[in-house]
Amino acid sequence: MREVDEARATVGRGLEGDRWRGRANGKRQVSLIQAEHLPVIARLLGREAVPPALVRRNLVVGGVNLEALRRLRFRIGEVVLEGSGACAPCAKMDDALGPGGFIAMMGMGGIVARVLEGGRLRVGDPIEALGWPD
Repeated sequence: MREVDEARATVGRGLEGDRWRGRANGKRQVSLIQAEHLPVIARLLGREAVPPALVRRNLVVGGVNLEALRRLRFRIGEVVLEGSGACAPCAKMDDALGPGGFIAMMGMGGIVARVLEGGRLRVGDPIEALGWPD
């Protein structure tokens, strides 16, 4: 995983440069986690911090309740996404974060979404809720 300031999303495929792009099923094109959860996860693990790349999510967002977007359409930058479910932690979290990583992320794994309208998104782009799917 690497951090970037800008990414491009493609309808039906996900983010350019993502190793899972186009391979995941249609519901898991982009993964998101709340920035506010990272310090909580770190405390549970007895760490000072958890670098965002270690949690293996495409986007780290702050100032919004991702759970509230789990079934909504929303915009980040030029990109329109539709929340399609929870992003449960996987067993790789113990490898990435150390013993207890999987358990520490329970309930804080974020959400997954489909790309409905592609385009660019950048660090700092606001998140705008657009409403329920048709």
